[in-house]
Order: sequence, then structure tokens, then C-alpha cells
Amino acid sequence: MKKIFFIAPLLFLFCFIISCTTTTDFSETVVLTDILDDPDVDPDGEGDPDGEGDPDGEGDPDPDGDGTPGADCNGGFAGPYPCDNYDLVGWMSTSTFGANVANDCWGWTDPQDGKEYAIYGLLNGTAFIDISAPSDPVYKAKVDGAQSTWRDIKVYNNHAFIVSEAAGYGMQVVDLTQLRNIGGGPDFLLPNTTYTGFGRAHNLVINEESGFAYAVGSDTYSGGPHFVNIQDPLNPTEAGGFSGAGYSHDGQVINYNGPDTDYTGSEIYIGSNEDEIVIVDVTDKANPQLISTVGYSNTAYTHQGWITEDHRYFIAGDELDELDFGNNTKTLIFDLTDLDSPLFHFDYLASNSSIDHNGYVKGNTYYLASYTAGMRTFDISNLENEEMFENGFFDVHPGDNNTSFDGAWSVYPYFASGNIVISDMFSGLFIVKKQ
Repeated sequence: MKKIFFIAPLLFLFCFIISCTTTTDFSETVVLTDILDDPDVDPDGEGDPDGEGDPDGEGDPDPDGDGTPGADCNGGFAGPYPCDNYDLVGWMSTSTFGANVANDCWGWTDPQDGKEYAIYGLLNGTAFIDISAPSDPVYKAKVDGAQSTWRDIKVYNNHAFIVSEAAGYGMQVVDLTQLRNIGGGPDFLLPNTTYTGFGRAHNLVINEESGFAYAVGSDTYSGGPHFVNIQDPLNPTEAGGFSGAGYSHDGQVINYNGPDTDYTGSEIYIGSNEDEIVIVDVTDKANPQLISTVGYSNTAYTHQGWITEDHRYFIAGDELDELDFGNNTKTLIFDLTDLDSPLFHFDYLASNSSIDHNGYVKGNTYYLASYTAGMRTFDISNLENEEMFENGFFDVHPGDNNTSFDGAWSVYPYFASGNIVISDMFSGLFIVKKQ
């Protein structure tokens, strides 16, 4: 098993101080030893480098031992995994993909046949997995990429768009319809094209309604959103950018249809900008306009957020407040009824002390990848009255719920089947489903 070492706390704090500039985010930095494309990662191609039937010591595609892949959540556990209201339906070890560290996840549904594919970001590339039979997922393809702890993927018009913090990486574009023609796999694919208007980028935002991508945390526009027209996916073109609010760590862009009628139909960017939320009108790419900003108390690192489907509330996380202030996992809710004057609405403290990472909204549920506490889900139907509550979870990191960078990096809850993908940093790709 390859060794993975986390930086000691003092070094971590030093790195974070550096990260508060408009450069690489060190809030999640890990020090990695050994090259992950070493053939010893998986010598027999079975996703099990030590031959012990458990590639990472944390998971097993049949954890309850009943001979059927996956495990139902009974009595608070699905095999070794603590759970509530979610069953484990499928799993693949990170080592299956020739890596032992992973990051982001996203998804694609083939409009031709309805097959669902998980997309899994790795330290050394991006993997594509057919999960249409979730108890028997099939590793179809991989696109190699320069090694980086950070990789981010989004999908538009049957193409995957991939960015990374690796220097000179650009934005890889992969035609996902290629997956239809791959038999057993895996095939190793090259990007169909690479956009080079920026080098590194921390994250990528796509507005599927407008056909524009927004690279954030890049080496252009002071780390603010870099606009790319991707309406023709294989011919992406620069469309401008916005540097007026500084570095964005993550963001979301919507065609606005919320309560503030002054902006109905406008394309609105909402950025998580390290110490505040920023709102920008990006309708006119040549002349983006800062609308407003909003902050909150006990700010450590404004990391990521997602808007509710009625466009009234923005739900965000501060990645470092659990470390800096000792509070339990905190979720921040902002009222965007008036985009010119957004308000901090309330915060919600969870029962565990893990660090929150990426969260997404679907209907009246907020799905949060909460590192060592795994995926947590929350009812958000009554935010108006400052109420939300946890209504389920699946803990992919059963060892502890410590305040540390380990466990669930991200979650993708948008498949029509109800299958949900969770990307664990070390133990693999989990597929779960609500009971």
C-alpha cells in the first residue's frame, strides 16, 4: 500500500496562510509519496494491490458478506459503514483506476440510451465508469492528466470539461459519446481538445442554459471567473473575465428566475471568494458588473455553495471554521431575495465535527460531502423559518468523524435513477441510493 502523509498541523497552518493569496488553495494540501502510475499500484489489474481482497483497508464491494454487491442500511450500518436512510449499491476502489488518491466527481447520462456514467477525478487523471448497473459498475475509460490533488469536472452537451491546479493544464474537453463504443474497457483516451486560455484552475463552473464555462481560481483575471464560450464544445473560445472581486474558489452561474425581478433573465454568477460571497451580473461578457457582496462572522475560508431551486437562498460552507474556531460542521444560509442587498440568514450546526466540503441542492434536499463524516443530507424545505435538519447520511469513512481532510470530497445527486455518487479521497467511488 502506498504511503500517504498529511502535513503536520503547524506546517498546515503555514501553507494556509500562503493560500490566502490568489494562488493555489492549500486548505486541502496533502503531501504524497511515490508516483501513482507505478505499476505496483495494481499489479494484477484487479483493483487490489496487496492481493488481500480489500484494496485500501476501508472498503469491500460486498461489505455485509451476503454474496451480493452492496449492502442495505440496517440497524445504522451497511456492512462496516454507518448510515441512515441510504443503502450502498456499488463501489470501486480508487486503486482500480491506477491511483490511490482521488478528488472530485460528476455524472453524465447518455441521452441515446439513458445509461448513467460516473466521472471520477484522480490525482493522475479522470476515470469514466458505467454505473447503469450500479451493483456491477464498469470502468470504461481514463484520460490521463498531470498529477494534482485538485481536479474538477463538469459536463455540457455530452462533453466533459476538466481543469486542474497542475501548471499549464488548461481545460481538457472529452467527447463522452466515445464511451458508447467501448466494450469491456478500460480504454485510455486523449482529450478531444484542450483550451489553453488559462493554465491552472482550481475549479470549473458551467451554466448549461447559456453554454458558457467559468474557470475559477485560475492564473488569469486575478483568480476571478474566466469566461469561455463552449456552445461548440470542441471549439471553446475565450469570452472575457472578471477580476473585480478577486479570487474565486468556487462558484455557480444561473439564468436568474428568483424573487428579485430586477434581474429576471440575467445570467448571474455567485462566487465563494475566500472571505465572502460575491454576486456578479455576467450577462454581458464584455462588461460584467459586480452587484453585491455579503459576509458572515467567524470567517475562515468561504469555500463553496449552491443556490436553492427557487433562487432565493444560497447554501454555503466555510471549509476551515471547524479547524479555526472549534465549532461542529457549520452550514451557512444567505437570503438572496434582493440581489443588491443579500443578507446572512442563519447558520446550521451539525451533530458532528467533520469539515464540510462540496454541497449541492436537488429539490428540497441539500447533499453535503462532509469529509470524514461522509455524505450528509438535509431537509431544506423550511429555510424561510430558519430551519433545516439532517434526514440521512452514508459515512464512507467509518473510522472516525474527525476534523481532518479525509473521506468524502464530493457528491453527485442528479441521476434520474436516484443513484448518488460519492467520491472518497482514498477508499474509492461509492454508489448509494435512498431507501
